[in-house]
Amino acid sequence: MENSKAQEFALVSISELGSSSPSSPAVARFSAAENGVAELRFQPESESAAPVIVDLQAAKLYKLGPLQSVCISEGSDTGKEKLYSRGLTIQFKNEEESGAFHHAFEQWKTELVVEAKCLPNGELTSSKSKFDDKIEPSSAKMYFHYYGQLLHQQNMLQDYVRTGTYYAAVIENRADFTGRVVVDVGAGSGILSLFAAQAGAKHVYAVEASEMAEYARKLIAGNPSLGQRITVIKGKVEEVELPEKADILISEPMGTLLINERMLETYVIARDRFLQPNGKMFPGVGRIHMAPFSDEYLFVEIANKALFWQQQNYYGVDLTPLYGSAFEGYFSQPVVDAFDPRLLVAPSMSHVIDFSKIKEEDLYEFDIPLRFVASVGTRVHGLACWFDVLFGGSTVQRWLTTAPGSPTTHWYQLRCVLSQPIYVMAGQEITGRLHMIAHNAQSYTIYLTLSAKMWGPGAEQGGIIQSSSCKLDLKEPYYRMSQPQPYVMAQDQQPHQQLHSQDL
Repeated sequence: MENSKAQEFALVSISELGSSSPSSPAVARFSAAENGVAELRFQPESESAAPVIVDLQAAKLYKLGPLQSVCISEGSDTGKEKLYSRGLTIQFKNEEESGAFHHAFEQWKTELVVEAKCLPNGELTSSKSKFDDKIEPSSAKMYFHYYGQLLHQQNMLQDYVRTGTYYAAVIENRADFTGRVVVDVGAGSGILSLFAAQAGAKHVYAVEASEMAEYARKLIAGNPSLGQRITVIKGKVEEVELPEKADILISEPMGTLLINERMLETYVIARDRFLQPNGKMFPGVGRIHMAPFSDEYLFVEIANKALFWQQQNYYGVDLTPLYGSAFEGYFSQPVVDAFDPRLLVAPSMSHVIDFSKIKEEDLYEFDIPLRFVASVGTRVHGLACWFDVLFGGSTVQRWLTTAPGSPTTHWYQLRCVLSQPIYVMAGQEITGRLHMIAHNAQSYTIYLTLSAKMWGPGAEQGGIIQSSSCKLDLKEPYYRMSQPQPYVMAQDQQPHQQLHSQDL
């Protein structure tokens, strides 16, 4: 808005809709903020009253009468209808002032859109963004509602492995942040933005789509020495516009099994829209680790859940027709918990995702061939998975891992349990396929197949002798959350070395 001078209007009064506070005289000011974003600020005359700042791009102005109007700030989008987070009733001196204010409002709003199209981050998106095309409205509503609550933010902040690793990765790599422009993708409470400011960032743009953006503003305002270099922008990464490109993206886009919630796609979109060529991403690489496991306790626990449906006289009703469906249903839930790494029956393999290079479309589907060599003779009950991510700083390279045997995180680990286990001997090859397809509820459908080949003399001439498959919904896991079970080592099993993240 370089060519637009600030405009001020003296108002008889403003009052917040639904508030019991009395109305008070105020000044309304249209201006371009230091970061280039246009804003409408209502400043009450009372020195103790805080100003009300309105995002013009997401606000509407309606006339209630010749001298009275209402300004509505848009909140969250529920799909069929919009929710509005704030409304101000405005009283004008006369009709001329009212008309001039409405004209200025529309003019600044129009210029905002025109200028946004000229920003270096690509054209303004249409009213329906790419996010809306991919994700069903009910899922998005629940997702943003969940992350808009402080109790869930607290759960993540109290994951000290997560938060401490991010802090160390940023502070140990001050050279990457000092004097640089940073974009925090999905900022949540704003904690990573504050870390970046601590590390000397020139300016941080904290982009958050949920109502948590208001809490982030409050937290950042309460840390003024850092907050003066942080701008909170409420909106989806796919839709918002920024006044400048970023040198660094920082984000915590990882869900269960790394890919759940499909936020990695948003992270990649932010890279394409906002990041300078050769800019850094914190984190920059993710790896999904997989290994077959044996856990008789878990298998029996899941199978026994369906026994309820074997009752033939439940208040005079035979429930057995639904037993098979119930059995399949329980095994369609991935298990999220912490387990003893000695339950793994073969060394793990990994699938690497380079966030700096991968295309968004490549995250819609993963087809991973599996091959393991069993280190022990046992029943294989399924595939265990976990992930780690790399912060590739110029000074320090730091991994955040969710591996079994490492300090537990709020992600825990994930296991896909087969309803039909397979039997293996030590040295026997286990092959298979992990196929994951994204769906519009912000998660993935998982198709797993594990097979055991012949072993011993003549194995080269033999084909597959056992195979077991399952279909699971990553969106609907069984949160077991128990501590690792006491584990008695079989006589023919060697201690499994604790898993460590290795350099790529």
